[in-house]
Amino acid sequence: MSTATATDTWKVRHEGSPRSVGDMTLAQVVEGLQDGMWEATDEVMGPGDADWVAIENHPQLAEIAADLEPPPTRTYDDETRLDMNALIDVCLVLLIFFMLITSYSVLQKRLEQAKADDAKSDLPVVKIKDAKEQMLFVKVSMQNGEPVIKLEDQVVTLDELQSRLSAAIKGTPKTQLLLQADDEVPHGVVVSIQDAAAGARLKSIHLVMPPNEQKK
Repeated sequence: MSTATATDTWKVRHEGSPRSVGDMTLAQVVEGLQDGMWEATDEVMGPGDADWVAIENHPQLAEIAADLEPPPTRTYDDETRLDMNALIDVCLVLLIFFMLITSYSVLQKRLEQAKADDAKSDLPVVKIKDAKEQMLFVKVSMQNGEPVIKLEDQVVTLDELQSRLSAAIKGTPKTQLLLQADDEVPHGVVVSIQDAAAGARLKSIHLVMPPNEQKK
């Protein structure tokens, strides 16, 4: 096996390094470059070279260096990076939850307001204790699933209520109706009683205020 002589030896060093590896043949330099031992920017000094030259710029090695792909850039996991995906998912779930809660609260208030409006029917409300002799008293409640109407404690049907009211006010100063309806009574029944009172030419209709409201 032949050894390199002083006339054909090559030296290689990392770019700018004061240390070098000598007594190498051109084939060894090429092999080290292909194996990744040397980079294209490292420097060589071949036989007859007066100074160090970058491998990628040396006439005998430039083409080989150009054909070699640069080594892949190493990437390292950044342990300080915060994964925001899980936090964003939690925020979206909370946002949807609060939107649903708000919508339900608004709907509940509207339903309660509508129920209160149906019960009071926008009519003047007086306390029972303030009712005077000029008022006829009608009470309606639910019994066995059916509305029961009483005019001055006398049970009457809805069909005969108007005529009974007309007869009751003749010869009396009573010109107003005091109506007490339980919460279970359908709103349509209350409206029909009001229509009967209007047909009997009663001047005004008042709703009885519940006892719990009278204490306020």
